[in-house]
Amino acid sequence: MKRILLNATNPINLSLGIVLIRVVVGILMAFYGYEKLIHFDEMAASDFWAKNVSFLGMTGKTPLALTIFAEFFCSLLLIFGLLTRLALIPLLICMGYIVAVVAQFSIIESSDHGSNLNSGFIYFIIYLGLFFTGAGKYSLDAIITKKYN
Repeated sequence: MKRILLNATNPINLSLGIVLIRVVVGILMAFYGYEKLIHFDEMAASDFWAKNVSFLGMTGKTPLALTIFAEFFCSLLLIFGLLTRLALIPLLICMGYIVAVVAQFSIIESSDHGSNLNSGFIYFIIYLGLFFTGAGKYSLDAIITKKYN
């Protein structure tokens, strides 16, 4: 027990940490995407997607569909660790767009109850970290490539 707690670079600790982060963050983001998916028509008709979101000159349904693809479908790939780095690219673009364009780089916001950290920024940093580490030992990527034996 002492060996597991004190040795932070133990491959078991790293692999468990990566899978925990991957699954929890993937599930949380998949809920965002699922809500957008089941309310697609309502959201596409709203003024927000028509007026506030313009991704590569596209407004309305197209950026909403791209957001659903990133938030829901790429999050499912992230949860299972399948094509992880490839799935993280749309997620990074989506969160980067939210931070840069929608929130206008407002990472910390003041409110009546203190300061709030922009959740898009938090997700972006986590996705960037996962992009550098990869899916880890407990993933479909590792099984397919037989990287960890």
